[in-house]
Amino acid sequence: MNKTPLIEQLAIDGGEKAVTTTFPWPIYDEQDVEAVAHIVRSGQWGNPDCAGAVADFEQQFAKYCGTKYAISCVNGSVSLRLALIACGVRPGDEVIVPPYTFIATASVVLEVNCVPVFIDIDPDTYNLDPKAIEAAITERTKVIIPVHFAGLACDMDAILDIAHRYNLRVIEDAAHAHGAEYKGQKLGSIGDAGSFSFQSSKNLTSGEGGMVITNDDALYQIMNSLRNVGRLPEGQWYDHFNPGCNYRITQLQAVLLSEQLKRLNEQTRIRNENGLYLDSLLSELDGITPLSRGHVTIRHAYHLYIFRYDPTKFNQLPKQAFVAMLAAEGLPCSAGYPHPLYRQPVFQQKNWMCYAIPDAVDYSQVYCPVAERACADEAVWIFQQAMLGTRRDIESFADAIRKVQQAVNK
Repeated sequence: MNKTPLIEQLAIDGGEKAVTTTFPWPIYDEQDVEAVAHIVRSGQWGNPDCAGAVADFEQQFAKYCGTKYAISCVNGSVSLRLALIACGVRPGDEVIVPPYTFIATASVVLEVNCVPVFIDIDPDTYNLDPKAIEAAITERTKVIIPVHFAGLACDMDAILDIAHRYNLRVIEDAAHAHGAEYKGQKLGSIGDAGSFSFQSSKNLTSGEGGMVITNDDALYQIMNSLRNVGRLPEGQWYDHFNPGCNYRITQLQAVLLSEQLKRLNEQTRIRNENGLYLDSLLSELDGITPLSRGHVTIRHAYHLYIFRYDPTKFNQLPKQAFVAMLAAEGLPCSAGYPHPLYRQPVFQQKNWMCYAIPDAVDYSQVYCPVAERACADEAVWIFQQAMLGTRRDIESFADAIRKVQQAVNK
């Protein structure tokens, strides 16, 4: 690692930046442009038959993930919704979710007239804590949605063991986890279904889009019908067997995703290696604790690199001020979510607009201490595109943190 003296004056005060590389996203070349241009010239932009380039990409993605089926749709929120409906949830059923994730993980539960049940996250990984799941199960619990947050695999052995004992379905939210693995299996392929997002920030992107994968024939038939206005292969064009909508992606998105998929393995390898290297560097800094990668063999997608910040080692500097200083140093970073999901107005004000949630459900009484600490004081995110940098770039991230610490403790 570069041990040259750091610039004393912080960039936020007019000094030079510790991180001088910029990290563009998305990454593309002329092959991406030409693939999209070919579709434009063809005039076949849509996807009325779920065929052509869309079917090709679905087959490629299923093969990549090691599943029988992949069903594309308009976004990752819809992919979760398709999976929930296919898993047979009924109004008033309960679905276990973490409070430290994007709103869609819980809001789609409301959309299918079910009740999100928030349980706390593990303090070392920020993923759903298996030890808390069993206590939250009632006779109305039907599904567990483990989120592989930041691209880090949940403890799937423990979660599947609980699910099997209580006859629950498991839908993996893998929106951050393209290319990540757990004991040699691609994330998303381990539970009953796995949901992905191709939104613009994601490690595999076409601007928007989603995918749900499964090995279950029955789930596939239902999800495939739901995303295509309820049609079935044996029916006619205007035969609609299920209450689905048009959730299809376009040929333009499909060819772009096919090109982007060619880069995913190498990009995931780089992010994973850089994450391990950054772990080693930040572990030397007092007050900075990289999240654990768990206790089994994994490949981390590092949609986010997350570390825990201890303000007592930075002269009680609040997390938001610390992140502002790091950002000024050129580090692509964020303070993350300001509060856990159950504190969102939709839950606190009961604005869920569905009829099946009992009046007794009161999210103002929910309190998950680990998630609260992560939001308020601890969690700092480094964005995925930065994890594609060189080793010297990764060293400069540690330099930026050390520089801020030296300045505030001076």
